[in-house]
Amino acid sequence: MPFIQDAETAGSAPLTYVPASLYGGAITCLLPSNFADVSDLRQVPDHQEVYLDKDGYTSIVVDILERVEKENDQEALKYHLKDLVQEDEGEVTTWDISEVKMGKLQDTIPAYTLLATTPPGARQRGRAHEPVFVGVLLLLIRLVEQKTDVLVAVNVPHIPGHYVAGEVDLERRMTGGLLRVGGEIREKIVESLEIKDWELFVQE
Repeated sequence: MPFIQDAETAGSAPLTYVPASLYGGAITCLLPSNFADVSDLRQVPDHQEVYLDKDGYTSIVVDILERVEKENDQEALKYHLKDLVQEDEGEVTTWDISEVKMGKLQDTIPAYTLLATTPPGARQRGRAHEPVFVGVLLLLIRLVEQKTDVLVAVNVPHIPGHYVAGEVDLERRMTGGLLRVGGEIREKIVESLEIKDWELFVQE
């Protein structure tokens, strides 16, 4: 049984997905139609793509990073999580790590998913719409020959008044609606992400 149930079967309205062109079309995938490309509003680093939910607070961040050398791929995934949330104060809790098969990449390319929860970052404390916690749904794609890690983070802030607190109890595998939708978004990226131009990466 998956940790995160499918959002549609859990009773949420299904999302509509549209093709997204990342890094000038070098990478493509399906993203929700109600997510906006942040680069249309402000400058985004060249190694990153950022999309924001126009109707909520969830974000999707894609990073092209130098490959991390660790004991194994799961340790590399944990390293990226720690680096991603390093500004946060308090304990980050990891709930689920799984190996996955990318729908449009070679089976020999390792890929992993992770679910974690983290307190709000120090920069967010005291601000309006401060989240109680942030759900982080990661996807790590390890490109060995290209010396590259592709990291996709679906960040799901849980802000009072915008979710039903009684539906969220991860110790009992109750993820609530927001994380279910976040899980569906990540799964759609796993199924649809395709690398069109391998020259985007460093070649060995």
